[in-house]
Amino acid sequence: MSQLSFFDDNESLRFPENLLEYYPQFLDTGAALALMNELIATAPWKQTTLTIHDKVLLTPRLTAWYGDAKQSYRLSEKQLDAAPWTPALSALREKVEAFTHLHFNSVLLNYYRDGNDSVAWHSDNEKELGQHPHIASLSLGQARSFDFRHKKDHQQKYSLKLGNGSLLIMKGDLQQHWEHRIPKSARPLQPRINLTFRIIY
Repeated sequence: MSQLSFFDDNESLRFPENLLEYYPQFLDTGAALALMNELIATAPWKQTTLTIHDKVLLTPRLTAWYGDAKQSYRLSEKQLDAAPWTPALSALREKVEAFTHLHFNSVLLNYYRDGNDSVAWHSDNEKELGQHPHIASLSLGQARSFDFRHKKDHQQKYSLKLGNGSLLIMKGDLQQHWEHRIPKSARPLQPRINLTFRIIY
């Protein structure tokens, strides 16, 4: 499976390749859409809250968490207890692990129902993930823009379109120096699910 290059023959490096790997056709179109529809129907979706300037707001997306027995994780100041792996997610984990040569003990699902759903600028730098986490991010359904910017220099920006069935591997010190988001869209968009396979210590 070929990796999409972050280089252009006529341009300098846009984004450090040692921090990202992108494989646009990790799952074929039909398998990816079938999995998305299964997860929409069966995952224990929740809408969490977050507090901004003393206001309690609903996060603009739904989430679900799966992992090994007795696995827990803090997300947006909430303690999450993992649901047990389903047969479909177990098979997918095995496929991702065989491809990446990593062992993941949990997966976070984000369900973006339409263009109004999003995730704000952030880094996946929680202490449970370790200092240099490897995160394998699988996208199902609607292609969405995935934006990066350097924490100390917001003029350093990069945007990648994550398509149906694509796999993005984030690694190295990406989470220490960069942050990312899925922005809202004014255009009508179809549903998308993102699965981020993680190693929780």
